[in-house]
Amino acid sequence: MKKLAILLVALVYTLGCNAKESAADFGRDFRDSTLRIDYILGADHLKTSAFQHRQSKYAGWAGRRQNLDSLPFIGNGTIAVVDPLTSKTLYANSFSTLFQEWLTTDEAPTATQSFEHTVLVPLPRREADLRLTLLDYRHDTICSITTRYNPADILVATPPTPRADVRYLHRGADPSRAIDVAIIGEGYTAAEADKFFAQAQTAADEILSYVPFCNHRDDFNFVGIFVASEDSGVSTPLRRQWLSTPFGSHFSTFYSDRYLTSPKVWAIHDIASAAPYEHLIVLANTDVYGGGGIYNNYTLTAAGHENFRPVVVHEFGHSFGGLADEYFYENDAMSDSYPLDVEPWEPNVTTLVDFPSKWQHLLQPGTPVPTPVEDCDKYPVGVYEGAAYTFKGAYRPADQCRMRNNEYPTFCPACQDALDRLIRFYVDNGPKNVEK
Repeated sequence: MKKLAILLVALVYTLGCNAKESAADFGRDFRDSTLRIDYILGADHLKTSAFQHRQSKYAGWAGRRQNLDSLPFIGNGTIAVVDPLTSKTLYANSFSTLFQEWLTTDEAPTATQSFEHTVLVPLPRREADLRLTLLDYRHDTICSITTRYNPADILVATPPTPRADVRYLHRGADPSRAIDVAIIGEGYTAAEADKFFAQAQTAADEILSYVPFCNHRDDFNFVGIFVASEDSGVSTPLRRQWLSTPFGSHFSTFYSDRYLTSPKVWAIHDIASAAPYEHLIVLANTDVYGGGGIYNNYTLTAAGHENFRPVVVHEFGHSFGGLADEYFYENDAMSDSYPLDVEPWEPNVTTLVDFPSKWQHLLQPGTPVPTPVEDCDKYPVGVYEGAAYTFKGAYRPADQCRMRNNEYPTFCPACQDALDRLIRFYVDNGPKNVEK
């Protein structure tokens, strides 16, 4: 744990010190193009494994061009582009996966399962090592794989642009400077294209109505991408209903009724490449309540339910902002994903192991830690027990927040602060800290 703490301090330090250097290095180390790496992540009762499935490339890089060698958060996994001659990290990013959630399920110790995963990095000008690392919920490495990108490799495909209907919903800046979010339709037939674009516009408008996104409208592009589905709707196992849709999305992921995910991550990225993108929202054509958001992976939300607007914002808080759920269950014990003796990497929950790295800077003088919930009006930002599905031992910044329930209309001040710093990390050229 001590080595991990030193590593995290070093990562935070690079956020403040290396931004200008990294920005200057983009043109030297990378082309204005994207390298996509598809992986298969799997496990059996003996070990966890990762395999590279393929590499492909296409014109244009929609990701950040500064803070290249720094991580926004540690996440549950990292991808690094490394110079094989100097061992210098040229680019790094973090993510979470549905696979790692599966590893915490009851069936994982005795079952064998595999999942698709995709990462995007800027296209290196020269040969480079690609290092994928998966972490457990104690931030320890459980799997790592290094492969090589060779610009001369004729088998690194350049696939054609997919056939899809592409319409910008909000254009804030050129993709080279903005944060590009693709909203893709799932389970909409050809006759339902207008319905999809109307709901995609609603999603973009709703996200941009929240602080801090509304203060950064010029830093975001939202683009709608439509591909027709054979069937209308998405699969609902509880109803014994399995449909033919582009991404095979379904409820009851890990037997959780409302958990809506897609197993076809590669197919989502295939269609998303019709436009510049770095973050993904998939809208499911269903009125059944549910959704899911996985950090730097995707958001999937039921677009026909009456709570669509708050849910898509909540799930985007997960997939874009790396925010944890702040709700909890009084009779539940701490889940394996949040061990009490480890500080979670998400910026809006704490186990008090390393609270100074979280929202301590937002507390007014004299705020008691922990903070009694009956004093929530007195302390808009505090340390309130109950978060991350856990009644005891995990803490949230405020009594209410968009990350806690569908009725509350805003992100709490700590979530707003974390999101604001993350946006600036992506788009500003000056030195920034994402983690405090």
